[in-house]
Amino acid sequence: MANEQYTTIKPLTSPLEGTVKVPGDKSISHRAVLLSAMAEGVSNLEGVLDSEDVRSSITAVEALGAKVELSVAEDGSLEGSIEGWGNAGPSQPDHEIDCGNSGTTARLLMGIIAPWDIEVTLTGDDSLKRRPMRRNTAPLMKMGARFKPAEADHLPITEIGNRALRAITYDAPMASAQLKTAVLLAGVFANGTTTLNEPAPSRNHTELMLPEFGVPTTAGTRVASVSGLTQMHASDIKVPGDPSSAAFIAVAAILKRGSDVTIENVSLNPARIGFVRTLERMGASIEERRTGAEGKEPSGTIHVSYSPSLHGCEVPSQHFASIIDEVPVLALVAAHAKGVTVFRGVAELRAKESDRLQAIIDGLEILGIDAWEEGDNLFVEGDPNLVVNSGLRFESHGDHRLAMTWSLVGLCGCAPVEVADFESVSVSYPNFLSDIEGLAN
Repeated sequence: MANEQYTTIKPLTSPLEGTVKVPGDKSISHRAVLLSAMAEGVSNLEGVLDSEDVRSSITAVEALGAKVELSVAEDGSLEGSIEGWGNAGPSQPDHEIDCGNSGTTARLLMGIIAPWDIEVTLTGDDSLKRRPMRRNTAPLMKMGARFKPAEADHLPITEIGNRALRAITYDAPMASAQLKTAVLLAGVFANGTTTLNEPAPSRNHTELMLPEFGVPTTAGTRVASVSGLTQMHASDIKVPGDPSSAAFIAVAAILKRGSDVTIENVSLNPARIGFVRTLERMGASIEERRTGAEGKEPSGTIHVSYSPSLHGCEVPSQHFASIIDEVPVLALVAAHAKGVTVFRGVAELRAKESDRLQAIIDGLEILGIDAWEEGDNLFVEGDPNLVVNSGLRFESHGDHRLAMTWSLVGLCGCAPVEVADFESVSVSYPNFLSDIEGLAN
C-alpha cells in the first residue's frame, strides 16, 4: 500500500533484565467502562488501559448519555469515575457511533443497545468494517432487536432496540467472548433467564464482573447465564495488567540471550494465560505466581528468562480461545523451535483486525521459515539456528498484534528490520517499545 509508513526496529544491545508492569487489561477495561455506563450511580475505576480501542468505548458511552470523568494517572492508565444511565436507559445519540478499530466496542454495544427504545448506527474504520457482525446480530434478533440491513454482516449497521426483549437459550456456533457478552448484556434487561452455550471455553471476564454490578450470573466451563430485568448498581473496578501484552514481553525475554524478566500485577485468569501453558510445552523457562486478586480476577507475576532449547508442540483446538491474541507471537517462537508446531482450529484468525493466519504465514516466509495452513490448522516448521538477515521488511496490515510480533524479530535479532504501520501498537500497548528498551538499559 502506497501510504504505509515503515518504522525501523533496531536490535537490543543488552539482555532484558528487571521488572515491568504492562498496561491494564484491554478486555477488562472495555467491560469496566461499558458496565459502569449501564449501571445506576457512580462507579470508580482504576488501571483502565489508555488506548485507542478503549477510548472508542468511552466515546461511545458518552454519546449514549453516560458521564465520564477519567483522566490519565501517573502510570499512564486512566482513572476516575463514570456515572451511568441506569434505569433510565441510554439516550438517543444525535449521530452515528464510530467504534474505530474496536470490534469489542461494536459487538458489545449491540447487546447494550438491544433492550432500549433507541435507534443507533454503528460504524468503524476500514478494518473494522471488514470484520463479521452477523454472529452477534443473529441471537439479538432472536431476542427481539432489529437491524438494518437485516442480513448485514458488516458495519455500518443500524440497530433498533426493543423494551420487550425476550430471554433465550442460544447455542453459539463458535467460542467468542464478544458474542457471549453481547447476549448476556442484552439478557440483563430481558424477561427471564438468558443462557449461552459455547462449543469451547472463551474469556469469562463478563461473567466475573457482572455480579459486581448486582447481576445474578451463573457460569460454567462452556455455559453462562444471567437473570433478566435486573437493576444494575455502580461498582468500583481496578483493572489488572493485560496478559496479552505481557506475552510479547515474555517472548522477547525468551528469545533475547541472557534475559531475565518479571512482569508484575498481570491478570492470571486461566482463560487468558494459555500462552504460558503453550510456552511451557515448548520448553520455555516461564512461570506464573498468584499474589492477589482484583475483584474476582486473579493477578500476580510472570517470570520468564532466555530459553535456548525450544521444541515444537501441538496446541489443540479447545485451547485456541485462550491464545487467540497470542498466536502470532507464539508462531514466532515456533519459528525458533526444533520441529513442527501445530496450532489447531485457528480459522477465527482470518476474522481479526487483519487476516492474521495469512499474515503469519507471509511473515514467517520472509524469515525463511516454512509455515502453512491445512484446513483450519496452522503448521510452523522451526529452525533453532534461525538467523535474521538485514533488510527484512514486514507488513503489519495495521494490526497491533502483528506490529509487535514482527518488531521482536528486530529487537531480539542481530539486524534491524522494518515494520509497516508500527504505530498501530497504540490500540493495545502504546508504550510497548519504550518498555522493552527500558528493560535492556
